[in-house]
Formats: sequence, C-alpha cells, structure tokens
Amino acid sequence: MRMIQRLFPAARPDVSGAALDRWLLRACLWLPMAALVLFFGIPMLGIAWRSLVDDSTGSVGLGNYLALMDTPGVWRAVRNSLLLGVSTTLLTVLLAFVVAYGIERTAMPGKRVIGMVMSLPVLAPSLVLGLGLIFLLGRNGVVGKMLGIRPDVYGFWGLLLADVLYALPQAILIIRAALRHGDARQYEAAEMLGAGGWRQFFDITLPGVRYGLLSASFVVFTITITDFGNAVVIGGDFSVLATEIYNQVSGQMKFGMGAVVGILLLLPAALSVWVERLAARRQAVVGSEAALPPVPGRLPARDVPVFLASAALATCVVLVVGTVVLASFIRLWPYNLSLTLRHYDIHTAGGYTSLWTSVWISALAAFIGTVLLFMLTFGVRRMPGRLAGAAALLSSMPVAVPGLVLGLSYVFAFNSATMPWGLLYGSAVLIAFCNYIHYHTQGYATMMTGMRNVPVALEDATTVMGGGVARILGDVYLPAVRTTLVAVALFLFMRSMVTLSAVIFLVSPSLPLAAVTVMRLDEAGFTSQAAAFSTCIMAIVATIAALLHRLTRPRHRR
Repeated sequence: MRMIQRLFPAARPDVSGAALDRWLLRACLWLPMAALVLFFGIPMLGIAWRSLVDDSTGSVGLGNYLALMDTPGVWRAVRNSLLLGVSTTLLTVLLAFVVAYGIERTAMPGKRVIGMVMSLPVLAPSLVLGLGLIFLLGRNGVVGKMLGIRPDVYGFWGLLLADVLYALPQAILIIRAALRHGDARQYEAAEMLGAGGWRQFFDITLPGVRYGLLSASFVVFTITITDFGNAVVIGGDFSVLATEIYNQVSGQMKFGMGAVVGILLLLPAALSVWVERLAARRQAVVGSEAALPPVPGRLPARDVPVFLASAALATCVVLVVGTVVLASFIRLWPYNLSLTLRHYDIHTAGGYTSLWTSVWISALAAFIGTVLLFMLTFGVRRMPGRLAGAAALLSSMPVAVPGLVLGLSYVFAFNSATMPWGLLYGSAVLIAFCNYIHYHTQGYATMMTGMRNVPVALEDATTVMGGGVARILGDVYLPAVRTTLVAVALFLFMRSMVTLSAVIFLVSPSLPLAAVTVMRLDEAGFTSQAAAFSTCIMAIVATIAALLHRLTRPRHRR
C-alpha cells in the first residue's frame, strides 16, 4: 500500500474526502429509500387503515369488512374477475406459446415482423383494444354492417378478447425467454434413441418450459384481474373488481368500501406475482450457461401450421389496433367511409391540453425515476448489508400492487391537510411519483442488471488512482450504464403515457391526462375523437419505442 501511495500521491488517505464519500454513499441509498417509504410504504399503510374507518360514523373497526358480506355486487365482481382471469389466462398462454414456439423453435418466415406486430398493444392504453373491438364487432361495427347483423360485443366475451390481446405481448416475452434455455444436445440424444418430433416435444420441450408457462400464466392472470381500461370501455354490465373499486369511490363516495375492495384486488395480484417470481427463479435454475441453443431446421409439417396460426393472430392484432387508427380518419364509422381530419379537431375535454400534460409529466416521471433508480442500485451495490437488503426487498413489492389500488392509496395518504406531504396532492409531481412507483420494480431490475455488468477492475483502478465515490460515479458507472439509463428512462416515459388505472383517481380539471381523456371522450359518446386521441398517444409512444430500440440494440463492429 505504501508503494502505491508513493507512486500515486493522490491515493493517500484524505479524512475529509473519506467523510464526503461516506455521506455520498449514504445519500445514494437513503434518498431513494425515503422516496419508497413516502410514496409506497405510507400509501399502502394508508389504504389498510382506511379500510377500517367507517364512512358514515368515522369509527374504527371491521364494519366495512362486515358490510362486505351484505354487498352482493362486490361478490359478483369477484366471481366475474376470477372467471375472466382464468379464461383469459388459459387462452392467452396457449396462443402465446404458439407464437413464441414459432419464433424460437421453428424456421417459419416473418419471425421479426410477427414479433414486432405482437408488441403493438404495449404502445397504447389498454382501452384502445376495447375501442378497436367496438369498431369491428360492436352494434354499429363493420362486421355487423357487412353481415347485416347487430352483434353485442359488450360483456364477458368482448372483455375476454380485449384482455387476451392486451396480455399477449408479455406472455410471449416470458415464454420466448423460457424457450431460449433449451439445450440442443438433449434433442440430439433423443434423435439417437429414436424419439420422433412429437415425443421430443412432450418429453423435452414442454418440461423444459413448464416454469416459464407457469410464470406467464400468473402474469396474465394479474394483468387481467387488475385491468381497468378494457373493463370500463367494453365490459358493459359484466362488473369486475377494478370497475367495482371505481364505482364505490367515484360513484358512491364509499371510500372505506373502496379500500376494502382494493385489498381484495391486492391479495390475488400479490399471490400471483409471488408465484410468478418463484417460477421465474426455477426457470433460471433449469437453464444452463453451458447449454447449446437449439437451431431449428426446416420442417414444413411443423413450420407451416405454426406460421399460419401466428400470422392469423398477428393479423387480429393489426386489425384491432389499426381499426382505431383508421376510424380516427373516417367521417362516420361505418356508414360514411370518406376520409376527414375533423375528429382531430378536439375542443371537448380540454382539447389537447391533457396530451401535452401527459408528455411532460411522463418526462418528469422518467427523469425522477431514472435518477433515483441509479442512486439506489449504486448504493445497494456499494453498501451491502441490512439496509441494502431492505431496499432490494422493498423494491420488489410495487409490482404486486395494481395501479388502481396504488392510485387510491395516494388519495388516502396525500389528501390531508394535517400532514406536510399533503401539499403534494393535486400536483404533477405526485402523479409523476405515482407512475414511477407503479413501474419501479421493472426499472429496478433493469438498472441492477446494468450495474452488475460494470467491471469491478475499473472501480479498483479508480480507487487506486485516488478517485472517490464521486469520481467512480462519473468516470466508471455513468459511462458503463449509459445505455441502461436511457432504456429505463424511455421505459418509464412510455408506460407513464399509456397508464390509466394508476392515475384515474389523481387527475383533476386543472391537471388532465391523455389516457383519462380517451376514456372521458368514449363515455361522452365521442368514439371517433377517442380514436383520434388514442392515435396521437400511440404515435408518441411508438416514436419513443423506436428510439429505445435504436439506442439499446447491440452495435456490431466491422
């Protein structure tokens, strides 16, 4: 050590510098932790407390839970949610497996195009899929007009179709990741033993992706029972837990009962997330780093049917999403199909104010979230211990909280005149933090993955040269995780632009948001204007998605 200090005088101990480094490290861990406690921990405690407060008397007890027994509408919503969740999960996982298998394990053409098309629902608020189905299959839809009938898409079947399309992208992503863990040597050994294609499929492929299928199932189930956008647009009289919470709070002003229903919605979502995480870890254990990924050869008997099924499903996605875009340019759907831009001349619901408000609030959420996630993951990496373990545990929890429950918890926690944080209620900062917390877990996982790829040797070299924590941050970590920072920021921006459930209780006439405006336009009967507004949202998010893909794709050296 003395030899190093003689060669590099700057590396000699500096008491003031060491103290500054300690405070900087603590700030990197404490500030994001304080944000998690304030904007996640306290609201969750708030919704639990509010469920015990009687709306009429203000007394504390189990009155709301007892009243739940005499509220048939809530139990009907529970049954409907479970029926819809199970049905959507079975159908979605089956279809997602076909597409994922076609992309990863066959030589079918158009893999890249099909993969891109199947990700289209991610670029739009969930209610856009409901709108597209109404334009296609509604009472005045194009299909009914062509066949001379008046189909009724509202209710269970319409909601099932909308939720399947909405959950497909994430299910495909999970199953594709599971299929990549396969080992070509197992298939070679099976062929040497005389096993045919179907025997290999049932004995090797399916067992190898069982945890991926389980993980995808619980993700789809969680998405379905917590979705609010499709339910409010196309659900009709088929009530689910998400719409029941909204009706209890906004329609009947029963905040205590709304909190109880929120906890009901939270329980299956939390259980599903826990099982999904367990399955994901098991799938990672099944995969081996030394495995050789299978390289599919051409097999028309397998490739053609899988391609036709995948192409048909991709066509359905294009039809539903594309119909919304097309309808925004049609004068009177489906009777007068002449083109017009009049639906983009929106003056009701505040015009385009909510769109630009969403853009800058989403940008604020992306900036706040990226900075706090960078600080948190750096602090966890540099200061392992109980506090870092608590930070990692707390960071894994927001993903289990449905957006509707999170937004309602903010009403209980921040709509207060006695607490200092009540000053945030009704502000853009609060909505930005709500969006950040809603997607905190995904951002944390992505940022931590980027942090693990930073070479330890660079940190050691900087330390030997006398660089403190600030120099390590600026010269080592920031350049190394620049791509990850951009990816996390754009991810937070995109999700903040399209989320509806997390912000439905936080918007106000002075602070409108784009996804809520689409819902309001549809409720008021301005369906074509809702389509136009949705198209604007999708255009912005698609531009950001293209930028994300361009900035994060691997660069090949010549």
